[in-house]
Amino acid sequence: MRKRGRPKLDVTKERMVTIRMSDMEYHTLKEYSERHQQTITETIKMGVDLLYKNRR
Repeated sequence: MRKRGRPKLDVTKERMVTIRMSDMEYHTLKEYSERHQQTITETIKMGVDLLYKNRR
């Protein structure tokens, strides 16, 4: 019998990070994400990448 479900990724994403933010910060983040048609996670990852690239 074949395995069912999604195939395994080469790079698994096992780490989870949580942050606390004010209502205003969350509203700004959500608004930006919606305007650029991406998830909040994608927006945050993009921000982290930009920070990393600018600090080199």
